[in-house]
Amino acid sequence: MRLRARIALLTLFFTGISALAACGANPSATATAQKPLSASSRSATSSPRATASATPSPRELPASPALQIAGEPGRAKAKNGVKAKGAVLADATTGQVLWARAATTERPMASVTKVMTALLVLQAGHLNQQIQVPKAAFTYVWKYGGESAALHPGDKLTAGELLEALLLPSGADAAYTLANYYGPGLTAFEAKMNATAARMGMNQTHFTSPDGLPYPTETSTYSTPADLLTLGLAAMRYPAFRSIVDQRFYQLKKGPGHHQYWWDNTNDLIGSYQGALGIKDGYTDDAGHCLLFEATRNGRTLIGVVLGSPPTGTAAGAQDAARMLNWGFGLRQAG
Repeated sequence: MRLRARIALLTLFFTGISALAACGANPSATATAQKPLSASSRSATSSPRATASATPSPRELPASPALQIAGEPGRAKAKNGVKAKGAVLADATTGQVLWARAATTERPMASVTKVMTALLVLQAGHLNQQIQVPKAAFTYVWKYGGESAALHPGDKLTAGELLEALLLPSGADAAYTLANYYGPGLTAFEAKMNATAARMGMNQTHFTSPDGLPYPTETSTYSTPADLLTLGLAAMRYPAFRSIVDQRFYQLKKGPGHHQYWWDNTNDLIGSYQGALGIKDGYTDDAGHCLLFEATRNGRTLIGVVLGSPPTGTAAGAQDAARMLNWGFGLRQAG
C-alpha cells in the first residue's frame, strides 16, 4: 500500500526531494544519548523579537506537489518505544522522510494548533503593533478551561509579545487576543486559518478555534502528522518564530500599559534534549500528548511530529520525539 504524505516543501527553501534513506539500521545501535542543557545556555529578553520587514511575505510560501512515500519506512522495527498513534520524522533541509506511522490519519492536535495562529500573525506582520487584551479573553479561557498566560484584561502588549504568550505557556488568552485583532474576530480568523491550510496543501486539516481547545467537539479541529510537518517547515522559516520557540522562558518586565509577565516553555524537549529548537506541544484528553518538534545535531536538522502519545506522563510526547530523534540522528546520511 502506498502512503501519500502531503508535505509542502516550500520551493524557496528546498531545491528538491532526495530519495528515502534506508531504514534498516538498528535504532538501539545508532541512537545517541541525550544531554541536558544548562540553564545559562538560553536567555530571554523583553524587547520585540522582530518587525514586519524582517519576515517573509505570505506570497513566499507556495505549496509544492505531494510527496509520495512507499509504505511506512522502518515500520517493522516500529522505532522501539515510540507509542504515538501517528508520527513522522524528516530531514528539515532536504525534506527527506525518514520514518512515518499513520502519517495521513486525521487526529486532534490540541495546542499544536497555535502554530497556525502564529503563522498568520507573522504573515500579517507589524509585530510592534500594540494590542489591548480584551476582557473577553479572560472569559474565554475560563469558559473552555484552556491554558492561560495570565494576561490582564486592559493590558497593552505588542503582537510580538503576545506571540511569546501564545507559544511558550500556550496561552489560549493570547490566542483569543491575537485572533480577535487579526481576524478581526474569531470567525474571520478561523476562516483565514483554513484558507491558509488549503493554500499550503494541508488538505486533511481543519480548524474550529485558534488554540486547539476541544470544541465544538473533541475532534472538530484536526490534522495529520504529514500536514503538521508542512506547517512546521513554514513556521520555522520565520526568524521571529524560531527565536521564540527555542527559549526556556521569557520575561516581560512591567512597563507603560502592562503588568510584568514570566512565561515558561511547556515544550519538555527544550532544556532537556541537546540541540532542540522547538516547536510546540499540546494535550487534550482525546488528542493525547502531541508535539511538533525540531532539533539539530552535528550540522543536521530533523523535524517531526507525534500525535496521540498516551497520557503516561506530562512529557510523553517529548519522550516519543526524543526516541525518534535519537534514531534519526543515528542514521548514515546519503552521499
